[in-house]
Amino acid sequence: MDSLFELAMPWWEFVLRAVAVYVVVLVLVRLTGKRTVGQFTPFDLLLVVLLGTAVQNSLIGEDTSLLGGLILAATLLGLNWGVGFVTARSQAADRMVEGEPVVLARKGEVFWEALRRQNVSRADFESAKRKAHCDDDRRIEIAVLETSGEITLITRED
Repeated sequence: MDSLFELAMPWWEFVLRAVAVYVVVLVLVRLTGKRTVGQFTPFDLLLVVLLGTAVQNSLIGEDTSLLGGLILAATLLGLNWGVGFVTARSQAADRMVEGEPVVLARKGEVFWEALRRQNVSRADFESAKRKAHCDDDRRIEIAVLETSGEITLITRED
């Protein structure tokens, strides 16, 4: 029973490990683009599960105690709350963490290079067009890849 609360390393090392892993994973996820966190596909879900498994040892080290897990959970939840707090109050921080919307099409012209840079497939773009009841690229007033990964498409009347 004592082993539940016996830490294999100092408490502050859990916090340090959690901060380091959180920051690195946040940066990596941010660098991979909006589609990673936006509309999950089975591949994205698999990536999240494997990512969690990959960083597990970086977080926990040799510790298997209940207390160590609770320290990690509290630190990660605190970091997540802190990032939300800062991004809600700072546009620069919000842009850094969330990114900015990207225009994918305007006035009937689709910017295929922008779609490629953002890893938006033609199938995803066509799906967004169908949801907006747009059957012709010339009817697109504007199409935007939102920071959430969703494609917003506004059509113009002929």
